[in-house]
Amino acid sequence: MAEPISAEPTSELCPVDAKKELLMECNNIWEELEECQSKLMLLGIETLLQSDTKLALLMLQWKALTVDYQECHERSPETISTNPDVLLELGKEELQKVKNDLEKVLSAVCSKNKQLEEDLERGLEELHNKLLQLKTYRKELLSALGEFLDEHFPLPQDSGSAIKRNFSSEPAVELLALQDILEILINKLMATPHEPYVTINESFWPPYIELLLRFGMALRHPEDPNRMRLEAFHK
Repeated sequence: MAEPISAEPTSELCPVDAKKELLMECNNIWEELEECQSKLMLLGIETLLQSDTKLALLMLQWKALTVDYQECHERSPETISTNPDVLLELGKEELQKVKNDLEKVLSAVCSKNKQLEEDLERGLEELHNKLLQLKTYRKELLSALGEFLDEHFPLPQDSGSAIKRNFSSEPAVELLALQDILEILINKLMATPHEPYVTINESFWPPYIELLLRFGMALRHPEDPNRMRLEAFHK
Protein backbone atom coordinates (compact mmCIF):
# COMPACT_ATOMS: atom_id res chain seq x y z
CA MET A 1 0.00 0.00 0.00
CA ALA A 2 1.13 3.49 -0.76
CA GLU A 3 2.00 5.61 2.14
CA PRO A 4 -0.33 8.60 2.82
CA ILE A 5 0.92 11.95 1.82
CA SER A 6 1.69 14.00 4.84
CA ALA A 7 0.04 17.49 5.14
CA GLU A 8 2.20 20.53 5.10
CA PRO A 9 2.58 22.17 8.44
CA THR A 10 0.42 25.37 8.80
CA SER A 11 2.06 28.50 9.88
CA GLU A 12 0.75 29.82 13.19
CA LEU A 13 -0.15 33.53 13.64
CA CYS A 14 1.44 35.44 16.37
CA PRO A 15 -0.84 36.86 19.11
CA VAL A 16 -0.38 40.45 17.91
CA ASP A 17 -1.51 39.70 14.33
CA ALA A 18 -4.51 37.71 15.56
CA LYS A 19 -5.59 40.61 17.75
CA LYS A 20 -5.37 43.07 14.85
CA GLU A 21 -7.36 40.80 12.56
CA LEU A 22 -10.05 40.36 15.22
CA LEU A 23 -10.31 44.13 15.70
CA MET A 24 -10.65 44.64 11.94
CA GLU A 25 -13.49 42.11 11.78
CA CYS A 26 -15.23 43.80 14.69
CA ASN A 27 -14.93 47.18 13.00
CA ASN A 28 -16.31 45.81 9.74
CA ILE A 29 -19.27 44.22 11.55
CA TRP A 30 -19.91 47.47 13.46
CA GLU A 31 -19.90 49.47 10.22
CA GLU A 32 -22.40 47.04 8.69
CA LEU A 33 -24.59 47.36 11.75
CA GLU A 34 -24.53 51.16 11.55
CA GLU A 35 -25.39 51.02 7.84
CA CYS A 36 -28.32 48.69 8.53
CA GLN A 37 -29.48 50.92 11.36
CA SER A 38 -29.39 53.97 9.08
CA LYS A 39 -31.44 52.18 6.45
CA LEU A 40 -33.96 51.07 9.07
CA MET A 41 -34.26 54.62 10.38
CA LEU A 42 -34.91 55.99 6.88
CA LEU A 43 -37.45 53.26 6.22
CA GLY A 44 -39.14 53.97 9.56
CA ILE A 45 -39.42 57.69 8.79
CA GLU A 46 -40.98 57.00 5.39
CA THR A 47 -43.44 54.57 6.92
CA LEU A 48 -44.28 57.03 9.66
CA LEU A 49 -44.98 59.83 7.21
CA GLN A 50 -47.20 57.61 5.10
CA SER A 51 -49.34 56.41 8.01
CA ASP A 52 -51.92 58.04 10.23
CA THR A 53 -49.17 59.11 12.63
CA LYS A 54 -48.84 62.29 10.61
CA LEU A 55 -51.41 63.60 13.03
CA ALA A 56 -49.07 62.84 15.91
CA LEU A 57 -46.29 64.84 14.25
CA LEU A 58 -48.67 67.74 13.64
CA MET A 59 -49.74 67.64 17.28
CA LEU A 60 -46.11 67.81 18.36
CA GLN A 61 -45.55 70.80 16.10
CA TRP A 62 -48.68 72.44 17.48
CA LYS A 63 -47.48 71.93 21.05
CA ALA A 64 -44.09 73.42 20.18
CA LEU A 65 -45.76 76.45 18.59
CA THR A 66 -48.00 76.80 21.64
CA VAL A 67 -44.95 76.90 23.91
CA ASP A 68 -43.30 79.51 21.68
CA TYR A 69 -46.46 81.59 21.71
CA GLN A 70 -46.69 81.39 25.49
CA GLU A 71 -43.10 82.51 25.85
CA CYS A 72 -43.66 85.43 23.50
CA HIS A 73 -46.85 86.35 25.32
CA GLU A 74 -45.14 86.37 28.72
CA ARG A 75 -42.16 88.31 27.44
CA SER A 76 -42.52 92.06 27.80
CA PRO A 77 -42.80 93.87 24.45
CA GLU A 78 -39.76 95.58 23.13
CA THR A 79 -39.92 99.13 21.87
CA ILE A 80 -39.14 99.19 18.18
CA SER A 81 -38.16 102.81 18.05
CA THR A 82 -38.63 106.00 19.98
CA ASN A 83 -38.62 108.14 16.84
CA PRO A 84 -42.11 109.69 16.43
CA ASP A 85 -41.87 109.64 12.63
CA VAL A 86 -41.03 105.95 12.60
CA LEU A 87 -43.85 105.18 15.02
CA LEU A 88 -46.24 107.25 12.90
CA GLU A 89 -45.35 105.34 9.75
CA LEU A 90 -45.70 102.01 11.53
CA GLY A 91 -49.06 103.10 12.87
CA LYS A 92 -50.21 104.08 9.39
CA GLU A 93 -49.17 100.71 8.01
CA GLU A 94 -51.06 98.88 10.73
CA LEU A 95 -54.16 101.02 10.23
CA GLN A 96 -53.99 100.41 6.49
CA LYS A 97 -53.85 96.65 7.09
CA VAL A 98 -56.83 96.85 9.42
CA LYS A 99 -58.70 98.99 6.88
CA ASN A 100 -58.01 96.50 4.11
CA ASP A 101 -59.17 93.61 6.29
CA LEU A 102 -62.36 95.45 7.25
CA GLU A 103 -63.06 96.28 3.59
CA LYS A 104 -62.75 92.59 2.72
CA VAL A 105 -65.13 91.68 5.53
CA LEU A 106 -67.57 94.40 4.46
CA SER A 107 -67.46 93.20 0.86
CA ALA A 108 -68.15 89.63 1.95
CA VAL A 109 -71.04 90.73 4.17
CA CYS A 110 -72.57 92.85 1.40
CA SER A 111 -72.30 89.98 -1.04
CA LYS A 112 -73.94 87.64 1.45
CA ASN A 113 -76.73 90.13 2.14
CA LYS A 114 -77.35 90.56 -1.57
CA GLN A 115 -77.60 86.81 -2.00
CA LEU A 116 -80.02 86.58 0.94
CA GLU A 117 -82.16 89.39 -0.50
CA GLU A 118 -82.33 87.62 -3.86
CA ASP A 119 -83.29 84.36 -2.16
CA LEU A 120 -85.95 86.16 -0.11
CA GLU A 121 -87.42 87.89 -3.15
CA ARG A 122 -87.48 84.61 -5.05
CA GLY A 123 -89.14 82.86 -2.08
CA LEU A 124 -91.76 85.61 -1.75
CA GLU A 125 -92.49 85.44 -5.46
CA GLU A 126 -92.95 81.67 -5.26
CA LEU A 127 -95.28 82.03 -2.28
CA HIS A 128 -97.25 84.75 -4.08
CA ASN A 129 -97.66 82.53 -7.14
CA LYS A 130 -98.78 79.61 -4.97
CA LEU A 131 -101.25 81.86 -3.16
CA LEU A 132 -102.71 83.00 -6.49
CA GLN A 133 -103.01 79.40 -7.59
CA LEU A 134 -104.79 78.48 -4.35
CA LYS A 135 -107.19 81.42 -4.70
CA THR A 136 -107.97 80.43 -8.26
CA TYR A 137 -108.47 76.82 -7.23
CA ARG A 138 -110.71 77.88 -4.30
CA LYS A 139 -112.78 80.07 -6.61
CA GLU A 140 -113.23 77.20 -9.04
CA LEU A 141 -114.24 74.84 -6.23
CA LEU A 142 -116.77 77.30 -4.82
CA SER A 143 -118.20 77.90 -8.27
CA ALA A 144 -118.57 74.19 -8.92
CA LEU A 145 -120.05 73.71 -5.45
CA GLY A 146 -122.51 76.55 -6.01
CA GLU A 147 -123.70 75.07 -9.30
CA PHE A 148 -124.15 71.66 -7.67
CA LEU A 149 -126.03 73.06 -4.68
CA ASP A 150 -128.27 75.33 -6.80
CA GLU A 151 -129.23 72.36 -8.90
CA HIS A 152 -129.83 69.79 -6.16
CA PHE A 153 -130.62 71.94 -3.10
CA PRO A 154 -132.56 75.02 -4.26
CA LEU A 155 -134.34 77.44 -1.96
CA PRO A 156 -138.01 76.70 -1.18
CA GLN A 157 -140.19 77.88 -4.05
CA ASP A 158 -143.39 78.53 -2.16
CA SER A 159 -141.95 81.42 -0.19
CA GLY A 160 -139.57 82.66 -2.83
CA SER A 161 -136.39 84.05 -1.44
CA ALA A 162 -137.96 85.18 1.82
CA ILE A 163 -140.26 83.91 4.57
CA LYS A 164 -142.75 85.96 6.56
CA ARG A 165 -143.42 85.93 10.27
CA ASN A 166 -146.78 85.17 11.75
CA PHE A 167 -147.64 88.84 11.79
CA SER A 168 -147.77 90.65 8.49
CA SER A 169 -146.40 93.82 10.06
CA GLU A 170 -142.98 92.22 10.66
CA PRO A 171 -140.50 92.32 7.76
CA ALA A 172 -139.71 89.22 5.77
CA VAL A 173 -136.46 87.32 6.45
CA GLU A 174 -134.34 86.50 3.43
CA LEU A 175 -133.15 82.91 3.42
CA LEU A 176 -129.56 82.07 2.67
CA ALA A 177 -128.68 79.56 0.01
CA LEU A 178 -126.92 76.41 1.13
CA GLN A 179 -123.73 77.61 -0.57
CA ASP A 180 -123.85 80.86 1.43
CA ILE A 181 -124.25 78.92 4.69
CA LEU A 182 -121.28 76.70 3.83
CA GLU A 183 -119.14 79.72 2.92
CA ILE A 184 -119.99 81.35 6.26
CA LEU A 185 -118.99 78.20 8.11
CA ILE A 186 -115.78 77.79 6.07
CA ASN A 187 -114.69 81.42 6.53
CA LYS A 188 -115.39 81.26 10.26
CA LEU A 189 -113.35 78.07 10.61
CA MET A 190 -110.41 79.51 8.67
CA ALA A 191 -110.49 82.94 10.33
CA THR A 192 -110.86 81.79 13.94
CA PRO A 193 -110.10 78.07 14.19
CA HIS A 194 -110.10 78.34 18.00
CA GLU A 195 -113.73 79.63 17.89
CA PRO A 196 -115.35 78.20 14.73
CA TYR A 197 -118.98 78.32 15.89
CA VAL A 198 -121.57 80.45 14.05
CA THR A 199 -124.85 81.63 15.56
CA ILE A 200 -127.87 80.17 13.76
CA ASN A 201 -130.29 82.95 12.86
CA GLU A 202 -133.59 82.99 10.98
CA SER A 203 -131.86 83.29 7.61
CA PHE A 204 -130.61 79.71 8.05
CA TRP A 205 -133.33 77.50 6.58
CA PRO A 206 -133.93 74.63 9.11
CA PRO A 207 -133.93 71.85 6.46
CA TYR A 208 -130.46 72.99 5.39
CA ILE A 209 -129.24 72.87 8.98
CA GLU A 210 -130.64 69.39 9.49
CA LEU A 211 -129.05 68.29 6.22
CA LEU A 212 -125.60 69.49 7.25
CA LEU A 213 -125.92 67.91 10.70
CA ARG A 214 -127.29 64.62 9.41
CA PHE A 215 -124.48 64.06 6.91
CA GLY A 216 -121.76 65.06 9.38
CA MET A 217 -120.76 68.22 7.58
CA ALA A 218 -121.55 70.40 10.60
CA LEU A 219 -121.75 70.02 14.38
CA ARG A 220 -123.86 71.77 16.99
CA HIS A 221 -122.27 73.41 19.99
CA PRO A 222 -122.34 70.96 22.91
CA GLU A 223 -123.80 73.62 25.24
CA ASP A 224 -125.65 75.95 22.87
CA PRO A 225 -127.93 74.36 20.22
CA ASN A 226 -128.28 77.72 18.48
CA ARG A 227 -124.64 77.60 17.39
CA MET A 228 -122.98 75.32 14.87
CA ARG A 229 -119.64 74.82 13.24
CA LEU A 230 -118.19 73.13 10.19
CA GLU A 231 -116.63 69.75 10.69
CA ALA A 232 -112.80 70.09 10.57
CA PHE A 233 -112.09 67.68 7.70
CA HIS A 234 -108.55 69.03 7.26
CA LYS A 235 -107.34 67.64 10.62
